[in-house]
Amino acid sequence: MSKQREKLFTDFPPVSTEEWMKKIITDLKGVDFQKKMVWKTNEGFNVNPFYRAEDIVDLKWTDNLPGQFPYVRGTKKDNVWYVRREIEVDDFYVANQEAVSLLKRGVNSLGFHIQKKDITPEDIALLLHDIAPDKIELNFRTNRGNEIELARIVVDYIQELNLDPMECFGSIEYDPFRIMLQEGRDNPDWENEIVDIVKMATPLPRYRAILVSGNRFSDAGAYLYQELGFSLSQGNEVLNKLIEKGIEPEVAAKKIKFDLGVSSNYFMEIAKFRAARWLWAEIVNVYQPSCTHDCSNKAEEGTCRCAAKMNIHAVTAKFNQTLYDPYVNMLRTQTEAMSAIIGMVDSLTVHPFDETFEFPTEFAHRIALNQQLLLKEESHFDKITDPSAGSYYIENLTGALAEQAWKLFLEINEKGFYEALRAGTVQDAVNASAEARFKALSNRKEILVGTNQYPNFNETMADKLQENFSNECLGGKEETPLKKLNANRLAEFFNRLRLATEKSGKRPKVFMLTIGNLAMRLARSQFSGNFFACAGYEIIDNLGFDTLEEGVEAAREKNADIVVLCSSDEEYATLAPQAFDLLKDGKEIFVVAGAPKCMDELKEKGIEHFIHIRSNVLETLKMFNSLLGIA
Repeated sequence: MSKQREKLFTDFPPVSTEEWMKKIITDLKGVDFQKKMVWKTNEGFNVNPFYRAEDIVDLKWTDNLPGQFPYVRGTKKDNVWYVRREIEVDDFYVANQEAVSLLKRGVNSLGFHIQKKDITPEDIALLLHDIAPDKIELNFRTNRGNEIELARIVVDYIQELNLDPMECFGSIEYDPFRIMLQEGRDNPDWENEIVDIVKMATPLPRYRAILVSGNRFSDAGAYLYQELGFSLSQGNEVLNKLIEKGIEPEVAAKKIKFDLGVSSNYFMEIAKFRAARWLWAEIVNVYQPSCTHDCSNKAEEGTCRCAAKMNIHAVTAKFNQTLYDPYVNMLRTQTEAMSAIIGMVDSLTVHPFDETFEFPTEFAHRIALNQQLLLKEESHFDKITDPSAGSYYIENLTGALAEQAWKLFLEINEKGFYEALRAGTVQDAVNASAEARFKALSNRKEILVGTNQYPNFNETMADKLQENFSNECLGGKEETPLKKLNANRLAEFFNRLRLATEKSGKRPKVFMLTIGNLAMRLARSQFSGNFFACAGYEIIDNLGFDTLEEGVEAAREKNADIVVLCSSDEEYATLAPQAFDLLKDGKEIFVVAGAPKCMDELKEKGIEHFIHIRSNVLETLKMFNSLLGIA
């Protein structure tokens, strides 16, 4: 077989960008290119409909290899990631049995969430029985105030095993700003606490001690550039204070770990992880960490490049998980897992699909685990390093997202992350983004399948919500000294609307009075069915009626609460007033599907209700709930 590469398409002349643009403009037939073809992202930059090789010429990292500073293409030469499972530890023996079982099923990273207040060495010995700290990534998280004692016990336990410290890896996940973001309470002693826990974890060089919980921002509704910018600000604040307190830069940097969320914005999320590593590497490099041993990754001036490697644990999003049609959550987390792995994260947790309405079942946990194992064992995602490299689109997203995140980082850095939290600057910015996304969902500019578009018409969830189960992402709503992050998932207000319908004990019937133009009546009945089903109403569709009288009679036979006229704009001028007159003496609410040119004339005749693509779905349905006596 010839080893010479075959040059494809040599018979075709190259096509310039100008020629492509000329062809696109011609095909648009006068429609504005910027309005029609350019995507204006929430991240603060525009995305073009196509990119070419010339668009990545000025990007400095494109010639780098995986494992090379500044690590856009990954901190290592392979794409092996740790498959992580979180374990809530109430009983140490039960948690150990669960952990050992998981290790036999493909998990190689464990996240222990220990709830007990007074942790003893015996507790940790029991928890880690038959688990090898030099073979498995071990991560520990505990209640506020217990972190340093937990770190001491874990370090002592591992040292007593006489293992090579360089072979033991994991983290004691202390987030100094958690109580400020989640609970709204100040933590004035955070500087001393981070020093204490870093010193406590020093005997284990590969154990991280400080957690930057960037996923808190994404779970609260932040845009990607905000999650990245605020996370970098938090990481830099911690790094700077550790160095000020006498911790060497190379030690301090290696003790910081990042938890970052991953949402369904597929390509943008890939770019986010690449941009995160790049910017963090540049931040750490400013502190000039020294390399005291012979290392192939040492810079010419002696700077430790290894210290600049960002350790990323990715967590699938909570913000976009839905209560209704929860199996769609599996699809969301699957694409999210793909984004994280293609983005070259170090470890990944996939949330169970059912955690919006119940404490996850064993089935849901098994599916979440298998989602990662399928990507690894069957799709071989671990066999390809940085597969997105060279993609004109993703390379440009990486650069543009990094630029926006860096602007935000510099803005927060002037004041300091801690002071920005005290002032509420960070919380206000994230909460404003969440509000914008709630509004976009209400207007269907942002789509959640099964919630505000294509709902499962006959699904009920009120009977599946576990008693005392919280459907919120974060903490409660009580007044606190400091501002907190938004606690609601994106679908929360639609959930409340539909649950109100279920709990009311009566399910309103929406009757589609389809008549006239075949194509338009079918399209509008489908639109209207999707619209009202978002509130859990019963939808009665029809193929069409020959007369309005026939349609109204059929609606009344079905005891309809709402009658929706579905026809064409041209026919509404005649049909809508006639239908309104036929129904005005009844209990039915009359609705016109569409926004015809004659809308004002129809309103003058007493027709009040119209639904169309510009309607605020949530507010309109809340209004109908009120009219129907549903609280």
